Formats: sequence, structure tokens, C-alpha cells
Amino acid sequence: MNNSFQSYSYGDVAVLIPCYNEAVTIAKVVDDFKRELPGARIYVYDNNSSDGTGRIAAEHGAIVRTERRQGKGNVVRQMLRDIDARYYVMVDGDDTYPAEAARDLIAPLAADEADMVVGDRLSNGTYGEENDRAFHGFGNNLVRFLIKLIYGFKFSDVMTGYRAFNDVFAKTMPVLSPGFEIETELSIHAVDKRWRISEVPIDYRDRPEGSESKLSTFSDGIKVIFTIMSLFKDYRPLALFGWLALIFCILGLIAGIPVIVEYAYTGLVPRLPSALLAVSLVFCGAISLTCGLILDTVVKGTRKQYEVQVIQTYADLRQRGEN
Repeated sequence: MNNSFQSYSYGDVAVLIPCYNEAVTIAKVVDDFKRELPGARIYVYDNNSSDGTGRIAAEHGAIVRTERRQGKGNVVRQMLRDIDARYYVMVDGDDTYPAEAARDLIAPLAADEADMVVGDRLSNGTYGEENDRAFHGFGNNLVRFLIKLIYGFKFSDVMTGYRAFNDVFAKTMPVLSPGFEIETELSIHAVDKRWRISEVPIDYRDRPEGSESKLSTFSDGIKVIFTIMSLFKDYRPLALFGWLALIFCILGLIAGIPVIVEYAYTGLVPRLPSALLAVSLVFCGAISLTCGLILDTVVKGTRKQYEVQVIQTYADLRQRGEN
């Protein structure tokens, strides 16, 4: 796979490293990527670190910038706004991802076989062997299941922080998440907008001694689940409100069938509250379906505008590259 990349210059690559208090590991991460991708630009965005992360990264040759808005999503958003490159490699600064895999991640992009490449930690089992933090594996599996259920695409690894993408994907990616939900948002966006996705198995190693994870398993996990549901509403409103309409109608039937049966036998409606409840539930179902249809029309219009934007971005970036 690496051979397909040899005709491209590593100068076309930008390595994006969002960092918050990674003084223990950042020097090694920068040195490793400088060795594996000689000539690539290594960007470290310091997200209010108090341990000298930015200074250490600069001493080792990284381009260091500061992002004051706290949160990984905020950092990635600013990175994509600031940095122009043909190919982007996004990696955490905690030395859990091998720089040796960077060329394998870039290769499908360079061969024009993918728009986003995911560094898959799970397929070869190294994540399970190295990561002993409780519930991380369960959380990843839950998110994978929800994305498969809702969006119909089966990721091998959703929460990985090691990814690569091309310039058009980067410049048309609307980053909304402020924190660790960014990986989920990238994944769902790529699926919903029908970008070409490739997964490359990578080796994972746990954080070295003295390096602490900033991820809160439960609070960040809840945020990720809310992000999935929020994007479900934004990207697939007819499916969401259609299911709500079905649930309301079923509940309405459950409440209304006894009333209808009794009316058929007696000609009377003695259970007036049950009848009102049944009518209200069915009415809510009709409203939900109507909302879904209206929002689905809006989303389809937005999707068309996005496709036009992508085509224009392709043209602009390729013209800039030729000049």
C-alpha cells in the first residue's frame, strides 16, 4: 500500500496534533512523525496546557499554535480552518498511535480510493490488550452499534483519534462538537454525505507511565450518545419522526381499541378519558409524521447545496494546486 504514495511529496501532508497537557509524550510524537513523514508540516495546537506542552513541541520542530476554547472539537475546528494541505493526518499527542502507520493511512487518499481513512485499533486486538480502562471497549461497541442501527454503516472502530482525510473533506467538514464527540461527528458526517471511507488496522499502545487520559468514560460517553441522536435528528429527520409517529399511533390504538369495541357492542362511549387519550396520541403521531416530512424536504435541499459546495471546493482547491 505504501508504494502508491511514493509519487507524492510529504510536503503535501499536514499532521494535526491537538494537545492538552501532554508534556510527557509530545516530544516523542513530534519526533516520530518527523522521522516517518520527512518534510511534512507538524502542527501542535496547545489547548491551554499548563505543563509546557507547547514549548516542548516547538523545541522539537513542530509548528505550535494556541487554541483558547477548551475542548478537542474546538481545536480540530480551528485546525481545519487555519491549515491548508493536500492530505491531513489527525492524531492524539499521547503516543498511543504509531507514527509508522501514517503512510498506510495516507495511501488510500493518495490513490484516490478514499476521502477519510480510519485507524482501526480494534480488529487486531491491540486495543483490548493495551487499554485496561473500564467500559472503554463497551462504550466503543455501543457507539458502533448505534451508528450501524441508525445510519447503516458498520465501522470497525468509531472512537479512534487516528485518522487521515483529503483537503476537500477537511474544508467542507462542519465541525459542531466542542469536545471528544468530534470522532463520532467525523464518522457520521462521512457516512451521511457518502464520502469514501477506508479502515486501516493499526497497533495501539496504552499511555506511558505519567501520562493521564483526559477522557471521562461516563460524562463524555453520554455526550457522544447525545451527539449521535442530535445528528440523527439533523441528518435523518423522517426516520426519527417516522418512528415517533409509529410509537404514538400504536399507543393510541392500545388506548382506543377497548373504547371502539365497547362502542361497537353498546353504542356508548363511557370511557371518555380513554377516547380523548387515544385521539390525542394518534394526533401527535400525525404531527410527528408531518414534521418529519417537512424536515426531510429541508434536509434534502441542504444536501443538494452541500454537494454543490463540494464540487466548487474541488474546483477551487485543484485550481489553487495548479497555480
